[in-house]
Parts: sequence; C-alpha cells; structure tokens
Amino acid sequence: MIQPAEHFDVIAIGAGPFNLGFAALTDGLADLDVAVLEAGEEFIWHPGMMLPGTHLQVPFMADLVTMADPTSKHSFLNYLKEKHRLYPFYIREDFYALREEYSNYLAWAAENIRSVRFGHRVLEADYRDGTYQLSVLTAAGLTRFTADKLVLGTGTQPYLPPVITPEAQASGKVLHSSDYAFHRERILSPRAPGSSPQVTAVLGSGQSAAEVFLDLLRSLPAEDHLVWATRSERYFPLEYTKLTLEMTSPEYIDHFHSLPMDQRDVLSAEQKGLYKGINADLINEIHEELYQRSVNGAPNVHLRTGCAATSIDADPDYLAVRLHHERTGEDLEFLADNLVMATGYRASAPDFLEGISQRIDYLPDGRFNVDREYSIGLDQDIFVQNAELHTHGFTAPDLGMGAYRNSVIINRLAGREVYPVEQRIAFQRFGAAELSGLPTSSNASARS
Repeated sequence: MIQPAEHFDVIAIGAGPFNLGFAALTDGLADLDVAVLEAGEEFIWHPGMMLPGTHLQVPFMADLVTMADPTSKHSFLNYLKEKHRLYPFYIREDFYALREEYSNYLAWAAENIRSVRFGHRVLEADYRDGTYQLSVLTAAGLTRFTADKLVLGTGTQPYLPPVITPEAQASGKVLHSSDYAFHRERILSPRAPGSSPQVTAVLGSGQSAAEVFLDLLRSLPAEDHLVWATRSERYFPLEYTKLTLEMTSPEYIDHFHSLPMDQRDVLSAEQKGLYKGINADLINEIHEELYQRSVNGAPNVHLRTGCAATSIDADPDYLAVRLHHERTGEDLEFLADNLVMATGYRASAPDFLEGISQRIDYLPDGRFNVDREYSIGLDQDIFVQNAELHTHGFTAPDLGMGAYRNSVIINRLAGREVYPVEQRIAFQRFGAAELSGLPTSSNASARS
C-alpha cells in the first residue's frame, strides 16, 4: 500500500559527502524544508579503501560546512571535540585527516542531521501539478514524496574497462580497487608449503592504485611477484603548488564555465594531474620501500608505464593479461593470480531521471548542460552535485569546493544570501582580464 505523500521544498537524492554538506548547511533553516533520501541503510564512504594510514588529500577544513560556516555544529572540529579527540588531533599537527576518521565524522554528521533519511530508495520520478513526484521504497513499503525542487547527488560508480571478459569477471580474481579491502585477506593469505610464487597485478595510475600497490608491496611475501602497470607515461604526482591551488576558486570556475564546450573538454583532459595524480609523499614512500627491498637483490616487482591493457581473460587457474606499449608498439603478456583494477569511477544518470528527462537541459552529446549555479533544470529547479566536471572543471569532485557549491545552491533555493559567497580569492586573474594600471600602446603618450 502506498503511503500518503510528504511534501518538501527541496529533496536531495543521495547522501554522499556533498549532499550531506547540503543537509548540514540547510539544517535549521526556517525557510527551506529539506529531505535527503539515501538508498543505503547506513552511511558508508569508500569502505573498500579503508587501508591503514591512508588520509585525505585536502585539509580537514574541507569538511561539510567549515568553508561556508566555520561556526557550524556540524564541523569536523566539533566532531573531534564531542569525541574527546580534539587535543590529540591538535598535538598530531597534521592538517590531513585520516580517511577512516573522516568517514567516522561523516557518519556522525549523518546521524545528527534530522533531514537525512536512510533506507529510502528513489524508484521513479515524475512531474505533475507543479511538483516533483517521487516513488520511494522504504522499510514501510512504497512511499510517495513531493518536492518543488531537487538536488541530485547520486555519485559515481566504479568503472571496469570492457577489455575484461565476462569469464575473467566471473573468476573472482578481478576486482575494482573500491573493493580491495574486502579481498585483501584472501590475496595476502599464507601460501601452502611448497606452492609456487603468486603474481598480483595493479592496473591504474592514480592515488587508489598507489595506495593498493604500497599495501601489497609491504605485505606480500618477498618471493611473490607484484606488477604495477599504467597507460600513463609516468606515475605522475598531484600538483599542489599554491598558484595551482588558486584554480580551486570561484573565479576559475567563472572562467572555465565561460569557455566553449570544445575548449572545456580539451582543458579537462589536460587537467587530470590536478585531481587524478598521486600524493607526492606516497610516491616517495613507495620508492623508499623499493629501495629497502633492493639492498639484498632485485625485488620481484615490475613497474611499467605507457602500457594499455588490451585483453584480460581467464585461464582455468590464472588470468591472462596482455599489455600494449603504445610508444614502442610491443606487447607484454603475463599470467596473474589476482588483478586489482584502479580504473576510476564514471558518472551515470540514475534510472529514475527518465520520468523527468523532459525537464532537464542536456548538451547535444547527452551530458548535462549545467549552468553556472549548478542547475540542470529547464526551470532552474533541479541541481547537481559532482556532475559538472565538463562544465565547471576539475573542482567538481574536490571536497574543498563542496561547501562553496552548496552555498551557491542554497542561496539560489532560498532566494537570499544565506551564506556569503566569495567572488575573488586568487592573486592571479584567469582569462584575458585587463592589466589595470599598466601602460599600453594606446596610452603610451602619457609616459612621455
């Protein structure tokens, strides 16, 4: 039996970090009645990558609220205070929170924000009588919700390339890096006496690939073989120089969004090193581990760059992996017992959007046409979180820009300035901004 509908000013769908930030920053606002619906039964954030010692790549101020409202009770520092961990964090003198601790913080916030509802899976969406009609599956059965506006934060999904055959996927020997922690014990389980050395391979070049590789490097028996291959030309580090970090700014988003779509796509391809690279300290840790292993002979570790996987198939007992070196044209082949694919994530439109697709603004190629203030609705009544990489640039997945984006969205929803939004924070100017105060050929006579 369908329950009577509940109506809200805004319904946010998905409760990842960005929509949790939306929930936190709208908590207590009298003029916005908000619900955040999450299909999962509890908050879980990248559980398959909770490896010992891993930490965020952004400072702890990139929490749900601080960059918009440093006084919020939903801040990371307030979480530490409530958990009696503020002084230990202070003594630690490290801006970069442990990933596990940050995940615990997000779960704490989700439990303390009244608008967040777990176990609410949106099945269908429609638009009738001037409101969005949602059919939502809950423990109580099929329930209806209505809203004037929507905020989509359904996230991205692990991506496995099509070179992996169905037989290889079914073998249980191929896994995405997002599931690594769940398979780690099996991969590292003690070998039977007299058994042959095993081969474990990691494909990919980003932070996840490096974290998995280092964990395997430190944990696998020395006689086993470990392969790390990537199609990238090098194991490139994240670029964290200060002037580059200024690109995570409102004015750079203004500049990027103003460009023609073809130029945005070119820039996005060139900027992968700004958000898909490896923390430089982690690269150094890997090199130090390799160096220590090399003292008593060459380790059974094989690093290969410029190599793209062309086939991954399953033999009866092994995975058959073929790589193609794109510069030399040569092929490399080996058999592996386990293969970790650190091949990233892809955004995909949730199925329920089909019912309201006529109300969404799409680009000719089918991607969302996201306006400067994060709306994709033809009537500016549907907003997106982290679905605007192609329109707003590499800041889209950046945790540190989540509070900024939410401030923009909330101000637009409320029709007033709930949170002041910075317009300029960078020393540099993007685009062909006028060089004010400098002489030009047109005013050269003034110098004589």
